[in-house]
Amino acid sequence: MSIDSRLPMFRSLSPAARLGHLQELLGLGEDDVTLLRDAGALPLDIADGMIENVIGTFELPYAVASNFQINGRDVIVPLVVEEPSVVAAASFMAKLAREAGGFQTSSSLPLMRAQVQIVDIADPFNARLSLLRHKAQIIELANRKDQLLNQLGGGCRDIEVHTFAQSPRGPMLVAHLIVDVRDAMGANTVNTMAEAVAPLLEEITGGKVRLRILSNLADLRLARAQVRIAPELLTTAAYRGEEVIEGILDAYNFAVIDPYRAATHNKGIMNGIDPLIVATGNDWRAVEAGAHAYACRNGHYGSLTTWEKDSQGHLVGTLEMPMPVGLVGGATKTHPLAQLSLRILGVKSAQELAEIAVAVGLAQNLGALRALSTEGIQRGHMALHARNIALSAGAKGEEVNWLVKQMVESRDVRADNAARLLEQQRGQ
Repeated sequence: MSIDSRLPMFRSLSPAARLGHLQELLGLGEDDVTLLRDAGALPLDIADGMIENVIGTFELPYAVASNFQINGRDVIVPLVVEEPSVVAAASFMAKLAREAGGFQTSSSLPLMRAQVQIVDIADPFNARLSLLRHKAQIIELANRKDQLLNQLGGGCRDIEVHTFAQSPRGPMLVAHLIVDVRDAMGANTVNTMAEAVAPLLEEITGGKVRLRILSNLADLRLARAQVRIAPELLTTAAYRGEEVIEGILDAYNFAVIDPYRAATHNKGIMNGIDPLIVATGNDWRAVEAGAHAYACRNGHYGSLTTWEKDSQGHLVGTLEMPMPVGLVGGATKTHPLAQLSLRILGVKSAQELAEIAVAVGLAQNLGALRALSTEGIQRGHMALHARNIALSAGAKGEEVNWLVKQMVESRDVRADNAARLLEQQRGQ
């Protein structure tokens, strides 16, 4: 189904009108609309089966980012997040990008690593070669544990053996099972395989197996996004596009050289990615862990994105990072809203979901860099944050918009100011 992700005037509509528009655009059923409209989308009995000691459920705002065009396909992106400006920034940057052809994406195979730690080894280098000599036997044993995965075209594909000749606990080997997990995130699959091969690895090496667990540094499971934007698309009333590009390049290179800046820079990228991961019921902690480990893979913590200027003076941005997400298993199949999010996205594979995620991350990073290099991050952010301040001060209905307008125009977005203005307004 072809859709238009631009959603004109969407922000000015009421939540009910927005939902009605999406229902017509996406062909949502009444059950889907009820999930989004009514509180308590996750029934307590389902929640109780997902984790232990459940006493209730916890909700966050569920929104959609507009304007995304990825590999020529329009995509409406569901985001679950509490921070103001995230959805607005991603949507606006996607609007600029679509005028330049949108985002181009690609990804590697969904390969995950399972680690098997082997200790009490006197001859680690010899033991490593022994494991590699028995590679076919190890792979065959691992694949016995998931026949369905084999039928779907996945399974254990290779092994690596990492030698640590010296450690505080003596020589150590770590065998990696390289597993194609298809459309799953893959944690349970690779953990099961690691446990299955452990006795064989002990027999081959004469050592003792300790940990058998996946690695969240999914550096073989990468997703990539690219965008190219002409200077005129970045021109504002106060800044020429060429100036904006130079400012973005300076801001990006600050993150390249300084880990203190890089941490905030990369957090901005994850501001776009995490809400999509949450909305689809995936493990955002795994994605975060892999992202930040990957950011220091060269021995220095730096930017996950790159920003350059091409020979025509266009701004060119790229993002390549681990993206271990799935469409099957866990909350993606349990949580009703996670299932709905996947239908809204229209994705057919975990790789496609991963590519959308990095496109949103790249858009979010561009939005932050553009703001930082021009009027500053606070101007737009505080205008949106003012709604939270107004609500916390007790504003209701039309009072919210009035109070936001007063605080933004006076450039005084504070809780005490909001309370004072609201008291004055009600007194009148």
